[in-house]
Amino acid sequence: MPRAIDGTKRKKRRQKLLKHAKGYWGRRSNLYRTAKDAVAKSLSYAYRDRRNKKRDFRALWITRISAACRQQDMRYSSFIHGLELAGVQINRKALSNLAIEDPNAFSALVAKAKQAVGAV
Repeated sequence: MPRAIDGTKRKKRRQKLLKHAKGYWGRRSNLYRTAKDAVAKSLSYAYRDRRNKKRDFRALWITRISAACRQQDMRYSSFIHGLELAGVQINRKALSNLAIEDPNAFSALVAKAKQAVGAV
């Protein structure tokens, strides 16, 4: 009588991994051993970059706010400091959107920040 090996479980496990590797270039999408390495690497990149995405977006928002502040003859750091002194609590994402979508409201915030910095 032939010996039973866990063929179905093994095949299912390998198919699941190859499904993750679908669309990869060359042998990485077809051969189990190379696909296993590629999938492990890509999952580690995905984990890392989910955290880095937050950092990247914050940097983008700060760059946008800084550019909008410079158009109003104010530095980013003094703008943020002025908002803090004026008691305006608004996050950088909202400030960035405000600078892009509603420049008049943003210039009003800049004026408020300048007034608060000048008052000190």
